[in-house]
This record gives sequence, structure tokens and C-alpha cells, in this order.
Amino acid sequence: MLKKKIVFLQPKNLKKKNKKIMQKQYETVFILTPVLSEDQVKETVKKFREYLLGKGAEIVNEENWGLRKLAYKINKKSTGFYVLFEYKIDSQKIKDFETQLKRDERVMRLLTVCLNKFAIEFNQKRRQKLAEAPQGPTNFIIEDINNL
Repeated sequence: MLKKKIVFLQPKNLKKKNKKIMQKQYETVFILTPVLSEDQVKETVKKFREYLLGKGAEIVNEENWGLRKLAYKINKKSTGFYVLFEYKIDSQKIKDFETQLKRDERVMRLLTVCLNKFAIEFNQKRRQKLAEAPQGPTNFIIEDINNL
């Protein structure tokens, strides 16, 4: 006895047209090796910024935290240059960006986080507070974060 199977065919083009790509806001922090000079750090950051812009990302914020001590050694190094990017990009393109970071020898570690509305609001308040603070070397104190 033969079993009949009913299959509903849907044109391939119809599926793709209805699919809307939404841009989400991400934050990526990566640590560059301390062996680099300031010029090499700037060149590396510029490379990744241009890569993001080339993929259609909108960079919301970029911060260079400078040379900082690591919590534990990575590749026998106890310090590293911290860089933060906050940007909007299609969720499908984020893996390409992370792959580029992982392939670069100068990047020791990276972390990418998708921001929700509360994190976006917190980052906006933090940026406003940093902009209002006096210029120069300042330490961002944990107590100030709690008062936001």
C-alpha cells in the first residue's frame, strides 16, 4: 500500500522578501597585546573600525581604555590595551566581525555582548557623565556607576 504525502510548495523568493533584517546594538571589548606601540594600537583599532563601517555598521561609541593590568595572565602577558566598540549592525554580520578579531594575532581576548534597552540606556547615561567630568586622567569609580 502506498502512502501519499501532501507537500505544500512555497516559492523560494517569497520567503526571502518577507524576512526583515533588524539591526541590534552590540558592545565588543577586545584586549590587544602590550607589545604593540601606540601607533600600532591606533592602526589596529582603525582597521577594525573600517571593517565595521564596511559591513554597514553604525558606530555609536568607541573608547580606548589604554594599557591595563589583566586579572590573570594571557599568553604569559600581564597587561594589555583595552578597546571598546559600541555599534549597531545586522545580527547576521556579527560572526564575521568576531572571526576577523580572532584571526588577528594582536588580539588576545574579546567579548561581544548584545545590548538590551536597559544596557543601552545605562551606556548613554555613563557617556553623559564622562562628558561632564573634568578632562584629564580620571578613575571611573564603582560608586559613581551605582548612582547613575
